[in-house]
Amino acid sequence: MADVFAMADEFGPAKITHVYEPTIGLKGILVVDNVAAGPAIGGLRMALDVSLYECFRLARAMTLKNAVARLAHGGGKSVLFGDPKMPLDEKERLIRAMACALRDCEHYVFGPDMGTDETCMAWIKDEIGRAVGLPEALGGIPLDKIGATGWGLRHAVEAAVPAAGFSLSGSRLVVQGFGAVGQHVASFLGELGVVLVGAADSHGTLYDPQGLDVAELMELKRRGKSLVDYDKGQKLGRDAVIGLDCEIWVPAARPDVITEANVDRLRTRLVAQGANIPLTARAEKILHERGVLCLPDFVANAGGVICGAMEYHGGWKGLVFDVVAEKIRHNTEEMLGIVKREGILPRQAATFMALSVLRGAMATRRWSVY
Repeated sequence: MADVFAMADEFGPAKITHVYEPTIGLKGILVVDNVAAGPAIGGLRMALDVSLYECFRLARAMTLKNAVARLAHGGGKSVLFGDPKMPLDEKERLIRAMACALRDCEHYVFGPDMGTDETCMAWIKDEIGRAVGLPEALGGIPLDKIGATGWGLRHAVEAAVPAAGFSLSGSRLVVQGFGAVGQHVASFLGELGVVLVGAADSHGTLYDPQGLDVAELMELKRRGKSLVDYDKGQKLGRDAVIGLDCEIWVPAARPDVITEANVDRLRTRLVAQGANIPLTARAEKILHERGVLCLPDFVANAGGVICGAMEYHGGWKGLVFDVVAEKIRHNTEEMLGIVKREGILPRQAATFMALSVLRGAMATRRWSVY
C-alpha cells in the first residue's frame, strides 16, 4: 500500500477524515484535496474494498477534473466501506450516519458515485443540506437519468476521433462496466453511427461482432438483470472484455482495470476513460507508445461533475447538455493540441492545463481554513 502522506504535495490533500462507529458498522473516509477555487465536490463511493489510497487518488482526480472544467469548486472524495447491495434500510442508516459524521466538513459537497445514487443524496440532503445529484423533486438535476457523464464522453470521443485516425460512423465500441455511464455513452455514440459490439458487467461479458441492441440491454439492466441474461450474442468471462477488437474502448467501472500486466490485451485505437483512474500511469504510457490515443478521466468524464456544479449553483437542467458539450469538446481539443505540439502524453497535457488553472486559483488565497 502506498503511503498517502508521502504523496502529499503543494496542492493537497488539505484534510483527511476517518469515520468509525463500530456499533452500527460505519467505517468511512473523506479526503478533501484542494479548495482553492471553492468547496470541494466529489462523489460518495460505497464498496467493500475501498481504501484510503483509492480515496486520495480519486480526490486528486476530482481536483484536476474540476480545475480543467473551470468550475468554482475544489476536489474531494468520500468512501464508505460496505456492500452497496445491502438491504435498503441498512444502507440508508449507514449513509445518513456518514453524512452526520461529516456534518462539520463544510468545504465538502457530497455527490453520487459508484454504489450511491440520487436517493442516497436525498438522505444526505435531509441530514446536512449539502449534496448534489438530487432527485428532481428536491430541485436536483438527475445526472444519471439524463446521462450527463455519458454525454460528455460522447463529445470527448467525437473531438478526439480525427487525432485517432478513424471515422466514427461504423466504428466498433466496447464498454467495460454497463452501469449508468456505460449505458448512456453507448446510446449517445450509437446516435453517431457507432456500433456496440461488446459490454461487460460484474457477471460477465456479452459480445456480438455484428452489434448489440443498446436499448434492449438498457431495459435488461433496468429490470435488474445481467448482460449475460441477454438471449443473443456470445457469453464470455468478465475479463474477456479487455481483449475484444474495437476502435473505441470505454472503461466505466472500477479503478486500475488496465495495468502493465494486461494492457497488451487491449485491441483498440481510442480509450475514453468513463471511470475515474481506470488505467495506471504505466499502462497509459504503453498505449501511447503503441499509438493508442488515451483520453484521461478528468477530461473525458467530467460531464457528471459539471452537471452537479450547475445544480449546486441553481442552474437549469435545459442548459446542461450545451454546457457539458462545450466544456468537454474545448478541453479535449486543447489537450490534443498540446499533445501534438509538445509530443507528450495526453495525461501530461491535461495535467498541465488543470494545474495552470489551479495555481491561478491558489494565488488568490491567503490560506485555507477548515
